[in-house]
Amino acid sequence: MEHLHLATTPTGVVARSSLIGSRGDRPYGVFYEIDLDASWRVTRFRIETAHGRRLALVQAAPGRWTGEDGTHRTDLDGCIDIDLAGTPFTNTLPIRRLDGRLAEPTELRMVYVPFDTFEPLVDEQRYAERSPGLYRYEAVDGGFTAELPVDEDGLVIDYPTLFRRA
Repeated sequence: MEHLHLATTPTGVVARSSLIGSRGDRPYGVFYEIDLDASWRVTRFRIETAHGRRLALVQAAPGRWTGEDGTHRTDLDGCIDIDLAGTPFTNTLPIRRLDGRLAEPTELRMVYVPFDTFEPLVDEQRYAERSPGLYRYEAVDGGFTAELPVDEDGLVIDYPTLFRRA
């Protein structure tokens, strides 16, 4: 279950969310905050568990991530978008950022953060607009595909078998 709040700012959008759920038989409680510029590019994100585990990264330039201490994360170079394991909201980010430019399948390098380890890694994903308001998501390795409908604001409203907006 997720409670997501979006707010516009003078420079873009801020997403704040609380999530509870489980992966397999491992429950989680997570809070996240994502700062986006006017083009829906992530400039900063922070996630924290209910137990105090935390990760924060800043995208100082497109595809260049640093930790809170300013250390450049070369392992994440080239990633523009993020994918947080427990929420369909982060699937909205490339759809909004590339609005109108997904007629052909487009491969993206994502900063993927699994909630069990909080260790970010690169995940290659493919997005394509199937029809107005419907996008196809594919893991480039072929392990998963989903048809993602969006609302009039471009927000993912259903992630079959995983999430559905209430």
